[in-house]
Amino acid sequence: MDRPLTPIILIPARMGSSRLPGKPLAMIGGVPMIVRMLHIAEAAGVGPVAIACAEDEIAAAVRAAGGTAVLTNPSLPSGSDRAHAALQVLDPEGRHDVVINLQGDFPTLQPALLQRVLLPLADPAIDVGTLVVPVESEEEAALSSVVKAVCAFREGAVTAPALYFSRSVVPWGPGPLWHHLGVYAYRRAALDRFVSLPVSPLEKRESLEQLRLLEAGMRIGVARAPAAPFGVDTPEDLERARRILA
Repeated sequence: MDRPLTPIILIPARMGSSRLPGKPLAMIGGVPMIVRMLHIAEAAGVGPVAIACAEDEIAAAVRAAGGTAVLTNPSLPSGSDRAHAALQVLDPEGRHDVVINLQGDFPTLQPALLQRVLLPLADPAIDVGTLVVPVESEEEAALSSVVKAVCAFREGAVTAPALYFSRSVVPWGPGPLWHHLGVYAYRRAALDRFVSLPVSPLEKRESLEQLRLLEAGMRIGVARAPAAPFGVDTPEDLERARRILA
């Protein structure tokens, strides 16, 4: 009998967003965005939740809301590195065998998606699970900010292997396109390996860190999600989120 997974959810957060400085503490409905993400993750019920912070002010807001915060080195290059650093503090004994790395700017995320991202890990050959939703229009497909996952679902399947990720419109030809959502469920060994590797050529070319995993021979599986959560990247996005969640 397979041993059940023991996930932990880690949410990296830093104040230095280029397009929206101070984003984690932006107020939405009277609550800092990072605290909203904390509550969403807790509601998923898949495991303990902690915020991997780059600054003291984020940690203070999280702790004031009753959450767990771990301060990490502000110079860490990515959210995955920040999550890995927090994991060493929170779980040096290795009790948690899966790390869900959740972006801190999805205030409309449905908690059930954090259960769904674990589905690809039912296959022991998969190192990392993530989520995709259908691309709805040609305009959406053309956006370089919409990362496309090259995958194909067999009839009735909700998971599939991911073959590639790109900011371009791929694959060619008629058929569905899949929009990748930046939520990852790493097996712990995969996260350990990922942060030890140098930036890979295709990762650098596409500016997509998941390509480092594929170039290193690790396997990513995707699960279909019903709808994309709304991400906050700009001041205009923040105003939209405030209207939606008022």
